[in-house]
Amino acid sequence: MMRHIRQGAVMRIVAAALAALGLAVSAPSMLAQAKDVKVGLIAPLSGPWARQGDLMVKGAQMAIDDINHGGGITSMGGAKLRLVTADAGDSTEKAKNAAQRFVASEPDMVGATGAWLSSFTLAVTEVTERAEMPLLTLSYSDQITARGFQYVFQTSPTAGAQSVGAMPAIVELGKVATGQQVKTIGIIGDNTASPVSFLKPMREGGLEKMGIKLTMDEIFTPPLADATSVVQKLRSARPEAVLFVPTNIPDAKLVLEKMHEMGLGRGRIPLIGNGAPMGAPEMLHVVGKDLMEGVLIIIANWTQKGQEKLIADFKKRTGEPWMTQDSLCSYGDMWIFKEALEKAGVADRKKVAEAIRVMDTTDGPAKYYPGGRIKFEDNGRRAGAGIMIIQWQNGEPVTVYPTDIALAKPVWPKK
Repeated sequence: MMRHIRQGAVMRIVAAALAALGLAVSAPSMLAQAKDVKVGLIAPLSGPWARQGDLMVKGAQMAIDDINHGGGITSMGGAKLRLVTADAGDSTEKAKNAAQRFVASEPDMVGATGAWLSSFTLAVTEVTERAEMPLLTLSYSDQITARGFQYVFQTSPTAGAQSVGAMPAIVELGKVATGQQVKTIGIIGDNTASPVSFLKPMREGGLEKMGIKLTMDEIFTPPLADATSVVQKLRSARPEAVLFVPTNIPDAKLVLEKMHEMGLGRGRIPLIGNGAPMGAPEMLHVVGKDLMEGVLIIIANWTQKGQEKLIADFKKRTGEPWMTQDSLCSYGDMWIFKEALEKAGVADRKKVAEAIRVMDTTDGPAKYYPGGRIKFEDNGRRAGAGIMIIQWQNGEPVTVYPTDIALAKPVWPKK
């Protein structure tokens, strides 16, 4: 009894002292410890895409550590962020079920990032939208933000936007490297949905409008048994660049090995791929440094000039050889949630989502995305989200476009 009386007296003294200083904070709130704020990550943590999920977790956890060490959420009395994860598995059904369990078991989670594979993200966001929980995603599918959802925010450019922006970027890259415009191009890709969708606008007049002639268009059904005929056609056509869009590593390896065998490898003909897996550390081990040399990849996000300290810290903390799009995007997403929580001042899903909707900043989280601005359009797509191009140089994929944020100059064969 006496202890409670004394504690109450102490609280009143603290409150009086704070009031004298003009601070409208009650003693009980000062004495109470700020509660952790849960932020989620749902991604493949098992199955064939588990490596990508692992890289996402590493980026998100590093961001949370940095935020917490920097004082946490200031507007919430220094509350710390806490990462909770869910395994999306290896199918859309498993991803949707995981999201349902995730939302039900973590009712105080303010938002999440995920789910890497676009088909998983489409399934997961059906769940998070009903729960009115904001979800940030790096997935590319245009459909993700074409359904009128209010709680989905796409930080990467859509697949359609990447396709439209690809050729102007390639042309500019060629000009920067050689002083001349690319006039001929070839296509090597498989007939799965993603390459077909990516290449469709180029085949249907996009190349012609830019004055670029398509000298070869070789499409195969995976898995590719032998790349000899494909590369023979390439050697015969000899385009100035090739859009190279296989969807699996074994097929990519076969083509690259045959190109090397026929004297076309190591950047002698620029190969332009698409998607983060082409820049994964595993490509170095499976395909090899020599075969990957010179390969260019159209990507939504990658490390850039001004992020040298971040890259060094990530490598030191995780043991990874470089920071991929998966890690960088999940790192930036945690900072978007921090910014939203600072504005909202409370761990409430709807208020955090509203803070993201009205966010417009070139500071804070904007440092971790190309374009340097975080603002979302009404449909949830990030305004001004452009493409980047990375290139394998000396055993590592480095940013070569846009030139103002590039970490290296593009290597392009001279005529």
